Amino acid sequence: MQLILIYLIGVIFGTGIVVSGMANPAKVINFFDLAGSWDPSLAFVMGGALIVTAIGYRLVFGRGKPIFAGRFTLPSGRNLDLPLLGGSAVFGVGWGIAGFCPGGALPALGTGRLDVIAFVVAMLGGIFAARYLQSLSRARAQAAS
Repeated sequence: MQLILIYLIGVIFGTGIVVSGMANPAKVINFFDLAGSWDPSLAFVMGGALIVTAIGYRLVFGRGKPIFAGRFTLPSGRNLDLPLLGGSAVFGVGWGIAGFCPGGALPALGTGRLDVIAFVVAMLGGIFAARYLQSLSRARAQAAS
């Protein structure tokens, strides 16, 4: 049952991305083009998502515990460190250049467009490269201590 719900949530999310036009990189790039053909619709999509999320959090956390787990597991980190800030900057620059974020690119894979496939392959390469570099960094830190 849990896998069915995960699938349905993914379908709803992907459908929302496609219907809102956020699977179209031109829509996102035009949002960042303040001096040219600025398109404010991304702000409305984000605002709508924030409203739905706020209501959803209120309802879910009001239950006391999740349906498929014994307790909620929330991030505990509150530090703004270099990896967080650097990763956020790289994400933002990549989103502004390519017009895709992972949430918009994955549903757009269904279009079969080469630019989408190239973005997802590059994104996965970046994920694996970052994990590899983090493991090297941890290994060096352990060897030094």
